[in-house]
Amino acid sequence: MFDFIAYPLANLMLLLYNFLGHQTVAALAVLTTLIRLLILPLTLGQQRSARRMQELQPQIEKLQKKYGKDKERLAQEQMKLWKEAGINPMGGCLPLLIQLPIMIGLYQAIMYCVPTTPLQLFQFSQHIYKWLPGVVGLVPLQSTFLGMDLGQPPNIAHWWSYALPLLVFATTWLQQKLLSPPAPSGDQSQTAMMSQQMQIMMPLMFGFIALQYATGLSIYFIISNLIGIAQFYLIQQNRSDKTGKDKKVRRPTRR
Repeated sequence: MFDFIAYPLANLMLLLYNFLGHQTVAALAVLTTLIRLLILPLTLGQQRSARRMQELQPQIEKLQKKYGKDKERLAQEQMKLWKEAGINPMGGCLPLLIQLPIMIGLYQAIMYCVPTTPLQLFQFSQHIYKWLPGVVGLVPLQSTFLGMDLGQPPNIAHWWSYALPLLVFATTWLQQKLLSPPAPSGDQSQTAMMSQQMQIMMPLMFGFIALQYATGLSIYFIISNLIGIAQFYLIQQNRSDKTGKDKKVRRPTRR
């Protein structure tokens, strides 16, 4: 279904695998970084939007105090405030929607590179880009990492593999928490409730996916989430540095 994404990703993974000394996890890590760079404009927009929503929290709290008993009016005023600030409260869903087909395609790519059936091996052999240097004859890739098979889901034989879905849950939860603006105390608006549900449902969903599908996909989730978390803190640090410089510039000179 997503072979138009899976085949290029699988071939790129073969190329990286060849250049990185036949290290599958290293190739997957670099591929994850490249995917994050590809969707960087979307994630930057998401993080800027989250930051602006955090900056609007004092105004939202004022609206809550003013219209707390009229939920419909409160929601209307909040939407008006966000519109004036150029914020789409559901804009954070766009990077997720973009990542879903990439995620499915990457899963298929992993299964093509570390096939578990002869059919998968045969199917991909017809779509290897033979013009890429050194990719012919690489499949199947080395699929063992810390005793786990990257092409297989976590299993009881390698009980430590269940740590990966837990890490997927934890890193997804942390990233989602960082990107979600804090709701005012007692805010029962539809947007606030939806945001709170997303903070729990998304980590649970990705943790469940990691539990059911290839271990290689869990590694992608974890690395991708860690990159997103690091990106958030870099943006926050850059913002703090700019704010500090602005304060120094605006400080009045003493006579």
